Amino acid sequence: MAGHSHWAGIKHKKGKADKQRSKIFSKLSKEITVAAKMGDKDPAMNPRLRSAIQAARSANMPKENIERAVDRSSMNNESNFENLRYEGFGPEKVAVIIEALTDNKNRTASKIRTIFQKAGGGLGTQGSASHNFNQTGVIKIEKKEVSDDRIFELAIESGASECKSNENYHEIHCSVNEIYNVKKELEKEIRNFISTEIEWMPINSVKISKEKNDDLISFLQTLEDDDDIQNVYSNAEFSI
Repeated sequence: MAGHSHWAGIKHKKGKADKQRSKIFSKLSKEITVAAKMGDKDPAMNPRLRSAIQAARSANMPKENIERAVDRSSMNNESNFENLRYEGFGPEKVAVIIEALTDNKNRTASKIRTIFQKAGGGLGTQGSASHNFNQTGVIKIEKKEVSDDRIFELAIESGASECKSNENYHEIHCSVNEIYNVKKELEKEIRNFISTEIEWMPINSVKISKEKNDDLISFLQTLEDDDDIQNVYSNAEFSI
């Protein structure tokens, strides 16, 4: 858990400063389009689309960009994106799970394989790394939205399994099957969410020495910067 939390913290602090805004918007836009194409165009009737739009608003994506992304889902010439998962081991034998949204899986697999090889790691078969993780529903909320005490109460009332707060945001955990039910309860009092996702949380962590922190962060960041990659999870426990 420590590895997940610290990497999440690093991403939160580095994200907007390091990544180009257009790249962030591109990934969010792709998720909105796919969510709208797979379900109802009305966010109120489509939990995945509602979560994608809320994440876009948290990243300050302009309203017209969001509307364009939804509109693209109706176009007949829109590329058919696939949700794909890749697993492997990076530097220091850290287990890594990658979730991609791509219209060309050969291109994506080739790019990911190259990133792993350059870092001294390698891609594995499905299941090779995922046994080091559990899938968990994770809902993140800005600190300014609700107090620490109140979010804890709301988490209990909504049926969540865990609630914790750090300096940047509140994080609520629940079972994968209950994530949208929990979210629906929270929405009765909370309007703005950072994200609502099913994440891979590490069971077994690999302790990383301070000397190796930067190399591993660079490897994970390179993966995240790829346009086809939506999420990256590792079981690294970084030294502080």
